[in-house]
Amino acid sequence: MIARSAPFGQRYAFVVVAVIFLCLLIAAGLRSAPAVMMLPLEESLGWGRDSISFAAAVGIFLYGLAGPFAAALMERIGLRRVLLAALVLMSAATAFSLWMTQPWHMVLTWGIFSGIGSGAVATVLGATIVNRWFKTNRGLVMGLMSASSASGMLVFLPLLAALAQSGGWRPVALTVSIATAALLPLVWFLVLERPASVGLVRYGADADDAPPVPPSARGNFFIHTLSTLKRAAGTRIFWYLFATFFICGFTTNGLVGTHLIAFCGDMGINEIQAAGLLSLMGVFDLIGTTLSGWLTDRFDPRKLLFIYYGIRGLSLMYLPYSGFSATALIVFAIFYGLDWIATVPPTLRLANEGFGDAVGPLVFGWVVAGHQVGAAAAAYFGGIMHELQGDYEMAFLIAGLTGLAAACISMLIDTSKPQSDPEPQPA
Repeated sequence: MIARSAPFGQRYAFVVVAVIFLCLLIAAGLRSAPAVMMLPLEESLGWGRDSISFAAAVGIFLYGLAGPFAAALMERIGLRRVLLAALVLMSAATAFSLWMTQPWHMVLTWGIFSGIGSGAVATVLGATIVNRWFKTNRGLVMGLMSASSASGMLVFLPLLAALAQSGGWRPVALTVSIATAALLPLVWFLVLERPASVGLVRYGADADDAPPVPPSARGNFFIHTLSTLKRAAGTRIFWYLFATFFICGFTTNGLVGTHLIAFCGDMGINEIQAAGLLSLMGVFDLIGTTLSGWLTDRFDPRKLLFIYYGIRGLSLMYLPYSGFSATALIVFAIFYGLDWIATVPPTLRLANEGFGDAVGPLVFGWVVAGHQVGAAAAAYFGGIMHELQGDYEMAFLIAGLTGLAAACISMLIDTSKPQSDPEPQPA
């Protein structure tokens, strides 16, 4: 059991954020691993990119679908229990993949089990922590935790690519499994359920602060999760957020995260150099997403989304015709990298403004599910397009056009209009 006291007072919130940041970082490394495993699997086991992409797509899809249920379950049985169980599942699934010999083995391990596990260690976890532990500076903190996805690429991809190039795909799977297991003691000893459990209030809150109790903390979490979706789906703002985040997933970890290394391989760039490109993008996303959080606390989030999606769409349309020179790829890495995950803080703010703090993270979880549906679609779409056309040109052009569409949809979001309550409180 955790002691019923915490050092640093309200600042203990940042200890929790630091541990969650590491969890999100490792989960991002797990989800990006299939990108560096694709070519080694193709060479050693003879699998087609469409089969490997399908396994990656299943993992990405379940990564998103599990999110809202995980958010509700965290309120029902405890964040710490859910997080520990998720880490165990992720570590075990990637470890068992060492013995896979058929494509369906990858679907089971890297797709189903790791997808469900990593779905609890995702953006909805960050949103839950922000709402539980912070009254102020939410955009900045959410930006920092969202940037952990970029940091995951920054830390893991060059290492994983080097392992894949020298030893094949198995050292990659083993490294991810060990790194995930190493998080268990940190979560066990340092992550507290909520400030009130140790006599604290949220960071930046007054002493009499009483955070709203989410309805999912009572009753059947599964029913609450689905009923929240049903009520939120009756509002325009939900569908605008869902549509933009679907495109966000389609244009980031779905297409670029899964296929950029293979795209570079087709252009004569080896895995380590391609992973270095993703890492450079990760550096700029770390900067861009943190800055996005700061901007979200101060400016209209709709206008920020318009800018982010517009830049992303143009960047994707530029890449196939860039010539893949070192200078061209650096230019792409800078402009694309700056808004890789920068859309998260303004989208969370719009969800909280539209649906309230009590259920905002759960609604946001369903919006993130849309992100992962888009990512899964792009992961499989990219593989299919490559098999049909022999290159990725059309896939990246289509993705760029969807980015421009998302920029326009962002300006239609209006949180000033009353929204129906996604989960009415009992009298």
